[in-house]
Amino acid sequence: QVQLAESGGGLVQAGDSLRLSCAASGRTFNYQMGWFRQAPGKEREFVARISWSGGVTAYADSVKGRFTISRDNSQNTVLLQMNSLKPEDTAVYYCAASRGATRSPLDINYWGKGTLVTVSS
Repeated sequence: QVQLAESGGGLVQAGDSLRLSCAASGRTFNYQMGWFRQAPGKEREFVARISWSGGVTAYADSVKGRFTISRDNSQNTVLLQMNSLKPEDTAVYYCAASRGATRSPLDINYWGKGTLVTVSS
């Protein structure tokens, strides 16, 4: 069993930066790790993903160039650096773990409980 716990969300103004952290417990060896988000009234959507080695990353077009995902396997943590935040980035952000590379919430094996990011205009 893998447990994921997000932190770092908060209220910021447009153009500001935030760094989200995901602390994992349990065995995450060879898991892809990533972030999804869900805004009010919308479907949960893919944000970013990183391979076990950290050598392969993927981003949603909406965040490409602004967000950076990284991981430290020795600490069992995943980070999401979010720069140039926009009001449309407002959502609950969820840490996720999967056995394979995916952009679909249906293929996620483990979810965190989420952390709220609110970006004011």
